Amino acid sequence: MTLSNPILCRRAFLSSLGVTVTALATGCATQSPAPVIASPPSVPAEPPMQSISESALLMYRAMPEERFPIPAVDLTKLEPRFHRQIVDYSTAEKPGTVIVNTTERYLYHVQEGGTAVRYGVGIGRSGFDWSGRAHIAYKREWPVWTPPADMIARQPQLEKWRNGQPPGISNPLGARALYIHQGNRDTLYRLHGTGEVHTIGKAISSGCVRLLHQDIIDLHDRVRPGSTIIVTA
Repeated sequence: MTLSNPILCRRAFLSSLGVTVTALATGCATQSPAPVIASPPSVPAEPPMQSISESALLMYRAMPEERFPIPAVDLTKLEPRFHRQIVDYSTAEKPGTVIVNTTERYLYHVQEGGTAVRYGVGIGRSGFDWSGRAHIAYKREWPVWTPPADMIARQPQLEKWRNGQPPGISNPLGARALYIHQGNRDTLYRLHGTGEVHTIGKAISSGCVRLLHQDIIDLHDRVRPGSTIIVTA
């Protein structure tokens, strides 16, 4: 796509989080003397599964109330450092500014009092990345995605979407999109949603900055059109 979208009900799985599985040995008693049997070699216990906080489960819950229902995020596939959180953040930029640190794979939405809301992101792969200072021209809920002509030339199967792919959970822009302009020029780069958890923290897109659906919805609600965006190299 241009500046280039949770997941399953895991109740049974979640009930087992934090439990270490241990093998139990049992023996059979007999009336006759039993031969001495060497103890079997010890089997290393499996490491305990990573616990997932209730706040994270709530943050990345399923969203059936959306126009196109969004599954819950499989948090076993997302590094905890990429969970949305409020962090201390010192910057000379004014509150409301969006800062994308492509090295860290974080997006910061600057708040009052030296803090920011931090989100994990996926960024553009080498040759498709973008950096600079611009502004959020406008934002859309469940946007239509129109691949640019050069992308269709590289991927002819996208020809069917030349005039736009309708919104939906499989649309590459996902649940929300924020459109980046420099002056009056559309950069063709976007901040947008994705359900592909494995892409967060990776340089894998065709240029866009992607956030999980739940995160882009949160960011969309916070950001005002006209806000400055800074994408570091």
